[in-house]
Amino acid sequence: MQHQFRIVGLTTYDCFMIDLQGLRALVAVDRAGSVVAAAERLGYTPSAVSQQVKKLERDLDAVLLERHGRGVLLTDRGRALAGEGRGLLDGLERLEALAASGARPSSPLRIASFSTATRGLVAPLLRALGDDEAPVFATVTSVDPVDAMEMVASGVVDLAVVHNWNSVPLVAPAHVATEHVCHDEADIVLAAGHPLAGRSELDRADLVDESWASTPAGAICHEALMRIFADLGTVPRVVVEDPDFASLIELAREGVAIALVPRLGRTPLPDGAVARPLRDHSQVREVRVAYRRSMAETPGIRRAVRLLADQGAAIAHEAV
Repeated sequence: MQHQFRIVGLTTYDCFMIDLQGLRALVAVDRAGSVVAAAERLGYTPSAVSQQVKKLERDLDAVLLERHGRGVLLTDRGRALAGEGRGLLDGLERLEALAASGARPSSPLRIASFSTATRGLVAPLLRALGDDEAPVFATVTSVDPVDAMEMVASGVVDLAVVHNWNSVPLVAPAHVATEHVCHDEADIVLAAGHPLAGRSELDRADLVDESWASTPAGAICHEALMRIFADLGTVPRVVVEDPDFASLIELAREGVAIALVPRLGRTPLPDGAVARPLRDHSQVREVRVAYRRSMAETPGIRRAVRLLADQGAAIAHEAV
C-alpha cells in the first residue's frame, strides 16, 4: 500500500508531500547502519533503497544521507526525520491494524522462523491457519533467530519465532513484543558405540576432550555450544560445521564427532545414534514469538500467536 502525507505550513501555506516509502527506507538505513543492510531487511536492492531516499530528499529539498568512506551517514536532519518517522510508521501500522480488526486478512502473513521450529511449531501452525473457516495464507522464511528478530523489527516479516538460550540471550528492540511459546532442551547426540552412550545422563566435564559437530560460527546454537564449558575454562573442539541438524546427527552416528541437538523438531534418531541429556540440564532454550507492538491487535497476528501458544503447551505436556 502506497501512502503520502501532505504537510501544510500554518503561516505560508506552502505544502509538500512526504513519500512514506522513502521515509521507510530512511528509517531502515538508520536502524541497519547502511544502505546494503537496509536493502537486505526490506527485501529491495541497494539501488532501490538509495533511489527511495533520494526521492525523499528531492521532495523535502534537504540532504538526508551523506557519503562517509564507502558507506553513508545520516545528516542531522536525516536523523531527526528518521527518529520522528519511526513513530509515524508505527502509528500508521496500528491504524491499519485497527482498520483490519474483525476483517479477513487481505495479504499473506509473513513469518520468519528457525529451522527446528519450522518443523515442530510452524508446520502445525500453517495447517491450522489453512483449516479454519476463514483460511489464512502464510509465507515462511527459515533463518537464524538474530536475523528473524531483525526482520520483524524492520517490517520485512509480520511474525518471528525465535529462541533464547539461557547462556546467549536474544534482545528484542523496544518496539517489538515477545510472548512465551515453550521451552526446548538440547541433548548430546553420539554414536551408540561411544563409551559414554551407556549412561542415562552426561556430565559436562566428561565431554571436554570430545570432538564436536556444530552449526556454523555466528549461529546462536553454535554460541550456546561455545559456552557450554565456560566455567571449566575451555571451549569445545569443533571439527565440522553444518547448518543442518540432520547432518550433525549423521556425523555423530558415524562416530566422527558428538553434537548438541535440540529436541524441538528433531526427527527420530537413526539406528546407531543415541541422545543423552546433560546431568545439569543446563542447555535449555526458551522459544518465543515476536511481533511489532503496532501489529499487536491485528487479527492474523493474534490468531497465530494463540495457535503457537497452544502448540507450545502441547509440546510441554508431552515432555512431562
